Amino acid sequence: MASSSAAAVTLGGKGGALSPSAVYAISSGLASPAIDPSAIQRLSTRAPSPQETPVSLRELALDQSDSRAAAAVLLNKLLLTAADSPSALVTADRATRLAQSQDLAAALPPGSRDEAAVVAASAPVTVALAAVIDCCAAPLTRVADAVAALSCEAARGDAAAFEVPASGDGLSAKDEVDVAADIKMLVSGSKLVGSAGGASSSSFAKVPTVNGIFREAVRSLHARVRIELNAPVKLGKRDAGQTGEGKEEALVVLATQLARAVQAMCKLSVARIQLLVENSIGDAELGDKLTGSISIDGLKGMLDRVLIDSDAVSVLKGVYNNLLKLRDFLAWEAAVAMAAIEADSSIEKPQAGVEKEADSSTEKPQAGGEKAKGDKKNKKKKTLGKGTSAVLMLLRDHVNDGSDVPCMNYDLISKWGMTLVLLFDPKCPKLESLVEKVKEIVESNEVRRLPKIPKGTRDFGDKQMAIRERAFSIITGVFKMHGATALDTPVFELRETLMGKYGEDSKLIYDLADQIDVMQGGELCSLRYDLTVPFARYVAMNNISALKRYQIAKVYRRDNPSKGRYREFYQCDFDIAGVYELMEPDFEVVKVLTELLDQLDIGKYEIKLNHRKLLDGMLEICGVPAEKFRTVCSSIDKLDKQTFEQVKKELVDEKGISNEVADAIGNLVKTRGHPLEVLEELRKDGSKFMENEGSAVALKELDILFQALEKANAIDKIVFDLSLARGLDYYTGVIYEAVFKGTAQVGSIAAGGRYDNLVGMFSGKQVPAVGVSLGIERVFAIMEQQENERNEKIRATETEVLVSILGKDLTLAAELVSELWNAGIKAEFKLTTRVQNHIKYALQSGIPWMVLVGSAENEKGVVKLKDLKASQDEDVPRKDFVQELSRRLSNS
Repeated sequence: MASSSAAAVTLGGKGGALSPSAVYAISSGLASPAIDPSAIQRLSTRAPSPQETPVSLRELALDQSDSRAAAAVLLNKLLLTAADSPSALVTADRATRLAQSQDLAAALPPGSRDEAAVVAASAPVTVALAAVIDCCAAPLTRVADAVAALSCEAARGDAAAFEVPASGDGLSAKDEVDVAADIKMLVSGSKLVGSAGGASSSSFAKVPTVNGIFREAVRSLHARVRIELNAPVKLGKRDAGQTGEGKEEALVVLATQLARAVQAMCKLSVARIQLLVENSIGDAELGDKLTGSISIDGLKGMLDRVLIDSDAVSVLKGVYNNLLKLRDFLAWEAAVAMAAIEADSSIEKPQAGVEKEADSSTEKPQAGGEKAKGDKKNKKKKTLGKGTSAVLMLLRDHVNDGSDVPCMNYDLISKWGMTLVLLFDPKCPKLESLVEKVKEIVESNEVRRLPKIPKGTRDFGDKQMAIRERAFSIITGVFKMHGATALDTPVFELRETLMGKYGEDSKLIYDLADQIDVMQGGELCSLRYDLTVPFARYVAMNNISALKRYQIAKVYRRDNPSKGRYREFYQCDFDIAGVYELMEPDFEVVKVLTELLDQLDIGKYEIKLNHRKLLDGMLEICGVPAEKFRTVCSSIDKLDKQTFEQVKKELVDEKGISNEVADAIGNLVKTRGHPLEVLEELRKDGSKFMENEGSAVALKELDILFQALEKANAIDKIVFDLSLARGLDYYTGVIYEAVFKGTAQVGSIAAGGRYDNLVGMFSGKQVPAVGVSLGIERVFAIMEQQENERNEKIRATETEVLVSILGKDLTLAAELVSELWNAGIKAEFKLTTRVQNHIKYALQSGIPWMVLVGSAENEKGVVKLKDLKASQDEDVPRKDFVQELSRRLSNS
C-alpha cells in the first residue's frame, strides 16, 4: 500500500487521462489510484462470477512496484471500457478492490466474462512496465543533451560537430538536426568550445546522430504507451488474448529499439568520460580511479540475453535496467565534467545572480582602481556558454547544497555522481526543474536561429503572387464560362472518408492524430489528399443527383519533397456529376482542359488519354489475374518516370507477374499516337481488344469522344497512349494526363478521368462523375521560367497613380488619395520632400502616373500630373485632376 500522504491519481473521470508519470508515481508509492465518483455509477453491483485467469497472468511473479503499476493500468482500462460500452459488465467489487489494494492479484480471477476480456486484451503488466520506461526515458532526452554540452565545454570540444543543417528535400533526420541545434544553443557564447579540427573533434561528432536516435525511440514508445494506457477495450470484436499478445509484441519492438539506442548512448557517454579524464584531469591517479569506476563490458551481452527468447515482461525489465545504466553513466559523466571545469583555474565559474560577460578579467581592482601588485599581465578567463553556465549552476547547487566547492578528490566526485543519479530519477522533484530549465534555455535562444518553413512547402513573394493571381483569374474564368459553380470543403476530412480511395498512395495521407481528443469523443481526421474525394463525399452527403462544380484549394501529401514535388500545393478541379448522354461530360471536361492550357499560354503540351476498361482488357489479354489489375496498373503508371525494364523488374520481383506476361504488357503499352489512328488500329478485324467485352465497350466510348473532340478542334492536342494507367483506385472509364513539352522539366501538369463508383462508396446511391485536376504549382513553375526568359518586369501591384506629397502633410495626402479611391482609381500615396524618391518608387513599382504636389502647386491651386512612360508632366487644376486622370487612364 502507498503511504497515507501519497497523492491521489483519479481514474475514470470525464476527460481524464492516465499518464506514464502517474503510473511511475503509483509504482514508486508516491501516489495512489482513486476512482472518480461518476465512474463508480457506471459499474455493476452484481456479485462477481469468477472466470478463468488469462494465460498471460498465470504464475506471473511481480514485485510490489510492478504490481501497483499494473493494477493502476488495469483499473483504468476497466473504467474506460465501462464508460465506452454501457453494456459491459465490469463489477464495482473488482474495481474497488484494485484501487484499495493496489495489487494486480485483487483483480484475479476476473469477476465476469467482460472483465476477463479486458484483462486479457489490455496486457496490463507489459503496458505498466512500458509506461515506467517511458517516464524514466523522457527526461533523459534533455538531460543527455545538457550533459553532452557540459562535457564539450570541459573538454574544449569541437563546435563543428553541431553544425548539422536542415535539408529542404526531406533527406535530413529531424531529431538529429534538433539535437545539434539545441546543443549549439547551450554552448552559445562559450570561449572554451574550439573550432573545427580540435583535438576532440571526433569525440562529439556522433552526439547529434546518437542522441537524435534516442529521442526518436523515446517518442515512438511514448506515442504507443499513451494509446495503450487510455484506449478502451472494444469488447466482442476480436479475440481478447490475441489482442493482448499483439499489444505486448508492439511494445517489445518499440522498447527493443529504445534499448539499442540506450546502448549507443552508454558507449558514447563512456567515451566522453575517458576524453575528459585524458584532456582535463591532470592528476593521473585520480584519472585512473575515475575511468576505472565505469565499464560497458557485458552491457551488450546482458541486453542480448534478455532480448533473445524472452517473454515480454522479461524484455521490458531488461530494457529498464539498461535505462538505469544510462542514467548512471550520464550522472558520472556530468560529475566528471563538473570536476574538470571546477579544477580549471582558467575558466570563469558562473555565479548565481551574476550576469556572465564574455572575456571578463580574472583580476579584481584594488581600492582606487589599482591592480594587485606583482601582476605583470592581466589574464582573461575563458567563459562558458550561456546555457551550460545555467546547467552547471543548477547541478553544482544540487550536489553541494549551495555551499562552495571544496578541494577536488575522488570521494567528492563519487558523491556528486551518486547525488546526480538520484536527481535524474523522476522521483526527484528537482528533475522537472532541470528539464524545464534546459528547455527554457534552448527555446529562449530561438531568436538567434533563422526561422524556416517545413519541408515541401514554399513562401511566395509579391512578384510570384502576381503571376499566381493572374493564373487563378484565367482558370476561374474558363470554369465559369462552362457554367460551373464554386465549392469549398474542409481542409481536413474524417480519416475513414479518405482511406481506401487512393491505392498504394494511401500511405501519403497526412493524419491528424490527436489521440487524447479521440478518447474524449473526438474524431480521427486527415488532411485532404485531393479535391475529388471530398467532392464525392459532398455529393453523397447532400443527396445531389447532378452538379457541375469547380474548386481551387490546397491539398497535402506526406511525400518526400524534391524538385517540383511538394507536400502542400494547390489543385484546380473541374468536375461534372450526374447522368448524361454517353461521353457528354467527358468531352466537356477534356475540352475545358485544352482551354485552360491554351489560355494560360504555357507553350506546347500534349494530353495523353486512355480508358480504364481498355487497360483492364489489355491486362486480361496479357494473362494478368483480375485480383492483380490494380497493383499492376500502379506499376505501369510509373512508365513516365522509369524504363520498362525497371517496371518489369517490379512486376516480376515484387508483384508475382511472370516474365512472359510482363513482356506481353510491354509490347502493348508501347502503343501511342493520334487518337483516330490508334483507335482504328485497335478496332480492326481480328483485334483481341474487340474480342474482349470490356475493351470493346471502351473503344466504342472513345470513338464517340474522339469524334466530338475533332469537331471541337481539340483532337490534335490528344495522344492515345496505352501506357497511361493513373494509379488511383477510383477511376472507372476515360483517364487522361497533360504533359508539358517545353524546356522546363515539370512532368505531368494536369490529370483526371471518370469515376462512376466513388460517390456510391459513401451513400450507396451511384452518381457517375468525371473531372480534371490542374497541377497549378507546376504550371506556375513554367510561367515563372517564361517570365524570366522574357526578362519582362513583373508588377506586384496594380497601382495606377502615386500621389506624391513633397513634404509631410498627411491631411493633404489623405484628401487627394481618397478622391481617387472614391472614383475607383487604384492609388497609393507617399510623403517625402525629395522628388527623386517619389519617382524612383513609382518606376520600381511600375506605376504609370504620378500626382505631385508641393508648396508651389498648393499656392497655385493645381497638381502636377506626370506620365512616367512618356516622361511628360503638366499642371492640372486641383478640382479637375480626378476627372482628367480617369480620362487618361481609360484612353491608355
